Amino acid sequence: MNQSKSKPNHENQPSLKRALGVFDGIAILVGITIGAGIYSTPQIIARYQTSFESIISLWILVGIFVFIGGLIYAELGTRLPNTGGEYVYIHRCFGPFAGFMFGWAQLFIIRTSAAAGLALITVNYIGYFIELSKLEHTLLALLVIVFLGVLNYIGIEKASFYQKLSTVVKIGGLFLLVAAGIILIGDEASLLDTTAPAVIDFGPIGNTVAVLMMIVFSHTGWDRIGYSAGEMKNPRRVIPLSLLIGMGIIILLYTSANFIYYQTLGIDGLRTSTIVASDTATKLVGPTGAALIAILVMISASGSINGTMMTAPRVYYAMAKDGLFFRWLDHIHPKYQTPSRAILVHCLWAAVILIMRGQFQVIAAGMVFAILIFYAFTTLALFKLRHANAETNYYRMPFYPILPGIYLAGIVLLLIFRAWYEWENSLIDIGMIATGIPFALFWNRKIRKN
Repeated sequence: MNQSKSKPNHENQPSLKRALGVFDGIAILVGITIGAGIYSTPQIIARYQTSFESIISLWILVGIFVFIGGLIYAELGTRLPNTGGEYVYIHRCFGPFAGFMFGWAQLFIIRTSAAAGLALITVNYIGYFIELSKLEHTLLALLVIVFLGVLNYIGIEKASFYQKLSTVVKIGGLFLLVAAGIILIGDEASLLDTTAPAVIDFGPIGNTVAVLMMIVFSHTGWDRIGYSAGEMKNPRRVIPLSLLIGMGIIILLYTSANFIYYQTLGIDGLRTSTIVASDTATKLVGPTGAALIAILVMISASGSINGTMMTAPRVYYAMAKDGLFFRWLDHIHPKYQTPSRAILVHCLWAAVILIMRGQFQVIAAGMVFAILIFYAFTTLALFKLRHANAETNYYRMPFYPILPGIYLAGIVLLLIFRAWYEWENSLIDIGMIATGIPFALFWNRKIRKN
């Protein structure tokens, strides 16, 4: 009797609506991943390296790295095609404590910080057209979060429509920027071969690690395709196709955009720029081009927030459904068929982070370090699932165990080097995640009692 009272009753609860196909999956993946990274990190990266050749090599290396990650997630997503993505993989393979810690990090620092930071980036580019006071800037950023939260609250189809629209715009915009660079550079001398000593010097390894972390940050988002598996028409088909096609598009766009940036501005030009894409467009086609790029960045950043809201709240919902979080979050809206309460919590905490921290750089600090820790756990989950179940009726990534072994080794090396060269920030990041330990112990004890 007590057991039945302690567990939520799912019999009469509405289910998530299965409405997402391959195009939706690609739109989610590309839409989240291409946010503000390709517009905000190249100028930072240029300060750590001496030439375009060394920089583009690292972009390609990370592209290969995340493509391997995509293959891993494609297999995990077809083996465990349930709403919640990495939470499901980690919870299934390592137990409720590890699953809770992942979900806690998502809510407390990783995904809500991204929403807050990208809202600020969106408003920064609105400021290109109209002058905003500090208060107006903050209020408008909060309004961006509210608008996208409402869009996700009232239906997955509406959020998906904006995701597809923003993805088409951002892909088209980047392709146009690249095409304009190729066509309009004309007879001007290319600046690809220009070199300059690094402005920041942590040594060869330290500088390389700093660049790799920035490039990985620019790629974060591809991993969230599995979060919406419960709303996909056929997740075993949609997930691998979305990952493979989406990652190919992202790698092509990022490599091409960097090529145009350096061809047009050179390494010194990138270092002195704060809005590298707009400066590139200004040089190619004048102020009109800069205005168009500003609009592109606003759509791109807001699309990334929207994609996160389409995915991350499903983790909190999945945790609550498993009895690992507030039961109140285990709720599907009877009319809209969305995890409405989880979406509200996501938006509210993103707003709190935005108000308390206020700056994009501060909000984004530590995201990659925290994400890499859980990338390692999801890779270990693949090894565990393969060992426990050798069935072949799933998508199976090629060259197992070599490719996932290389991927895991790369993650571990990045974590070690970052902890070594930026130990103070790394301790803060670990401390932020560790705040979830007492809550994890509480809910685990609660589950054992029931």
